[in-house]
Amino acid sequence: MPIHLRAEPGDYADAVLLPGDPLRAKYIAETYFEDVTQVNEERGLLGYTGTWEGKRVSVQGTGMGCPGATIVFEELIQLGCKRLMRVGTCGGLQPHHALGDLVVALTAVPADATARHLVSDEPHCPTASWELVHGAVHAAKELGQPMHVGPIVSSDVFYNPDGGQYQRWSERGVLAVEMEASILFTLGALRKIKTGCLLTVSDVVIEGEFIRISDEEMRAAVDQMTELALHTVTADEKH
Repeated sequence: MPIHLRAEPGDYADAVLLPGDPLRAKYIAETYFEDVTQVNEERGLLGYTGTWEGKRVSVQGTGMGCPGATIVFEELIQLGCKRLMRVGTCGGLQPHHALGDLVVALTAVPADATARHLVSDEPHCPTASWELVHGAVHAAKELGQPMHVGPIVSSDVFYNPDGGQYQRWSERGVLAVEMEASILFTLGALRKIKTGCLLTVSDVVIEGEFIRISDEEMRAAVDQMTELALHTVTADEKH
């Protein structure tokens, strides 16, 4: 039994959705799953397993930032999970982004120390699993859900003292900034599992302004993202 996820092999499904907020994990389980069982509450890292459209699936809160999230990802892998899909929020970095937009991450610039530690600080491009990227894009088209597909950046800091960094990332074509995907993709490569990341634009942080989504808009956007993530991770069972 792992130290932080107090579960046994088989308690989690092969496919796991990974919101940062543990209460969002609880919301997803209670809103979308049938036959729900809580499988973890250690340190407030709420985790649940149930079924969605007859397919077994789990959801696990990770907390904020790569160091803590890495512990959760590693222990899920120890417990036998094979498909890990982050479902989170991000700051949009492109002028055409609107609040509530969906971002499908291809790669995550590792502007964090954790991912670099695992590759001995060598140059590395943390990359999502193509099967999950392709599945998310295909599912979004079927659901009629607009999306942005491309690179994101994972940062160690939320309150960034470098006010110009967002603009520099934007000018290089980075779509969004968040805090966990780079280590998820790195572990996917190292541990030979499938990883992906879907994000809702909760803030726009370019051109010297900061705009925040409303609570009502956030709930609607998270629902859309969650439905898409469930379609993606369960459809991948066939491949």
